[in-house]
Amino acid sequence: MTTQMPSQPTLRVVIVGAGFGGLNAAQALAHLPVQITVIDRQNFHTFQPLLYQVATAGLSPGEIAAPIRSILRSHKNVTVLMEEVTGFDLSRRFVKTSDAEIPYDYLIVAAGAGHSYFGHDEWEPYAPGLKTIEDALEIRRRVLLAFELAERQASSGETATPLNFVVVGGGPTGVELAGTLAEISRHALAHEFRSIDPARTHILLLEGGPRVLPAYAEDLSRSAQEQLNHLGVEVRTSAVVTQIEPGAVDVGTTRLPATVILWAAGVAASPLGKALGMPIDRAGRVLVEPDLSLPGHPEVFVIGDLAALKDEHGKLLPGVAPVAIQEGRFVAKLICQELRSAGAPSFSSSSREGGDVDVHSDVHSNLHPNQRPAFHYWDKGSLATIGRAAAVAEFGRIHISGFVAWLSWLFVHIFFLIGFRNRLLVFIQWAWSYVTYERGARLITGSTYLPGWAPDQPAPAGATASPPQEIHAARAK
Repeated sequence: MTTQMPSQPTLRVVIVGAGFGGLNAAQALAHLPVQITVIDRQNFHTFQPLLYQVATAGLSPGEIAAPIRSILRSHKNVTVLMEEVTGFDLSRRFVKTSDAEIPYDYLIVAAGAGHSYFGHDEWEPYAPGLKTIEDALEIRRRVLLAFELAERQASSGETATPLNFVVVGGGPTGVELAGTLAEISRHALAHEFRSIDPARTHILLLEGGPRVLPAYAEDLSRSAQEQLNHLGVEVRTSAVVTQIEPGAVDVGTTRLPATVILWAAGVAASPLGKALGMPIDRAGRVLVEPDLSLPGHPEVFVIGDLAALKDEHGKLLPGVAPVAIQEGRFVAKLICQELRSAGAPSFSSSSREGGDVDVHSDVHSNLHPNQRPAFHYWDKGSLATIGRAAAVAEFGRIHISGFVAWLSWLFVHIFFLIGFRNRLLVFIQWAWSYVTYERGARLITGSTYLPGWAPDQPAPAGATASPPQEIHAARAK
């Protein structure tokens, strides 16, 4: 069936994805005489830079997420659909979902990215990545469960299995996870177990390249590694993972025991990039024009993690929130300019005097991508947190490490949170955690099966061991 939109306003803008790019595009377009439809398979927006805090029990999901409808509720010309997009018909200008075809005059695809296991998807059940709230809760479950299983084992008189946490990937996410796990084991849990010593937990960070945080300057990479070492994290660079199994990670011919394995090494664009039928790069990102439109389809834009666009120096724009935010606002500005040129109702004097303007035909006849300005990313700097009062920051030629960088990271991320309530809650929670080392969201929910727990033995008593195939299928939905 075809979804019917209101007759006025007549111009239809469909936005696929309510991440940073999609939301900013919707908010910037909402004042225009257009009907906007935002489609997302979730009913909430997630502040992804703080997912690691949920994964490590520092924050609850509700503190870094907000309902999409709540964010956009003041804009009467915005419709929100919780739907799964299955494909596109670019020639007819329709977005396909499981039970509808939604027409558009402009389409903005901001579907984001997921995990990439470099052709080894069978590793995913044993090494979850961190891209969604569900991922964060699964990581939290495994990390906390490992301590509980070790305590139960030791209290029964057995020799406790050594706790080895392995984080694969030394980018910002891997560094954040490794540093925070070290803090949890050495501070937050230090006095809460009677039969085990959480401080003896071994945190290992594996990076396939020659240094951690490879996108940062070399001096900041060195500083990050030193700060990790100070927190008690062992860092191994030039360590390429060749196999992952329950309870073990192989680096070349060396097998490393691992109670919990976390994946932070690869990113793959949403499959919707391929569904557009346009050229994509090795990571599945769509090769867009300088104005972020599709070749041959100036009415279709791809933004955020799904877009492959190089800056003026020939460097691919990173998949970070500031890029997506600026791209969303840039595309909205282009659409506004073209509506103005086409004489859309709120811009056209003839319309206000009763004249009839065919906005659809006028807009489409004025789409000339060669006349559009190219998108230019304004890089305001990069920040990566490592742990409590430990971080690195790069603002052009200014490089900062340690407490000052951590404060910068803290306030920048709180500032970008959606909604005042979220900002206030997160600030209070962080202040409390800083003073007390408490992790306030230490809840274990769901299964008590841990793939890395004594893999050569039966699952612990009382555990519900779901087959890995079932876990993988559930995560893929």
